[in-house]
Amino acid sequence: MNRPECPNTTKKCGGCPLLALPYNEQLAQKQARLQALLGRFAPVEPVRGMADPWHYRNKAIATFAMQQGRLVCGLYAEGTHRVLPSADCLLQQQALNRTLQAVLEAARACRWTAYDEDRRAGMLRHVVLRGTREGRVLVTLVTPGPSLPGSRNFCAALRGSAPWVQSVVQNINPTATSAVLGNREKVLCGPGMVVDTLCGLRFAISSRSFYQVNPAQTEVLYAAAMELAGLTGRETVVDAYCGIGTIGLCAAPRAGKVIGVERNPAAVRDAAANARRNGLRQARFFCADATEWMRRAAGQGLRPDVVFLDPPRAGSTPACIEAVARMAPTRVVYVSCDPETLARDVALFTRQGYRAKRFVPVDLFPHTNHIETIALLQRRAGR
Repeated sequence: MNRPECPNTTKKCGGCPLLALPYNEQLAQKQARLQALLGRFAPVEPVRGMADPWHYRNKAIATFAMQQGRLVCGLYAEGTHRVLPSADCLLQQQALNRTLQAVLEAARACRWTAYDEDRRAGMLRHVVLRGTREGRVLVTLVTPGPSLPGSRNFCAALRGSAPWVQSVVQNINPTATSAVLGNREKVLCGPGMVVDTLCGLRFAISSRSFYQVNPAQTEVLYAAAMELAGLTGRETVVDAYCGIGTIGLCAAPRAGKVIGVERNPAAVRDAAANARRNGLRQARFFCADATEWMRRAAGQGLRPDVVFLDPPRAGSTPACIEAVARMAPTRVVYVSCDPETLARDVALFTRQGYRAKRFVPVDLFPHTNHIETIALLQRRAGR
């Protein structure tokens, strides 16, 4: 498989550290890592890779800077705050690369400047792009304050040169932290979201929605998760850390009842709206800490057949794993983006009476060190 040339390789952008390694060797390296970490628990299946591992990312984040008096945007050089101006990333969807260039040109036409953290002056901090498989794009401009003079002209110029842009949102982040997005937003034009198709369902995506960045491989991942769950149409399913409901709603047509739990109120609203959008009345969503909710539910006698866990990179917690075990599901399907924390948590589940049966790795992040893995954990008889 021929490797395209990246303009930022020699500048050490750090976005794809495995780019120089042939893709089959990347998969072999990830397989060996998983085998070393997880092989003692259960068989590790071959990593499911991509046929065409380029331009797969449906999300892009770029930072603005002033260089020689001119507005630029791009990724940070690895380990620095030096912005590498580029709108042509080999991992991002082509529509996002074109959109990033159009955003920069429209911002320059408005004579906007990049925010300088030291002087606390300037208008633009970052831009976040969310794309769909149909080519529609949501643009989110991150600013240090609510003032953005000329925003109407910006939207008109952007949508004139990039008609596939469906909406533009301003996110206000005044904090001096590494977090890209703040908590306040206002819609500058359009509906403030885009709607994507995944596994035959429609999902609304906003700037702060958690949504897997590789749609083609996400369908592979979720199909494997549904297979491991062994749903027959009658089961009660709990989807912990449910986000906007993607896993739970993919399970809903195959289950009797789906309960999603998520502590982010905006995500819960999105999940409920996505259930309505897809006519899935058997799915309900609750805004709560997953651990506390499951502990209460177990005390009230809830005994789901299957629990899906899709925690953040830091993994689950001993308290959450104990709460799952109290509900005593027959199967736990754990979707992990970090093999180290997965190995730790599988060991904790083992102490709670569960046994790992299979590990299914799916390469959602070609040319990076990351790997997504699904673990099937089955409750031991008599527990």
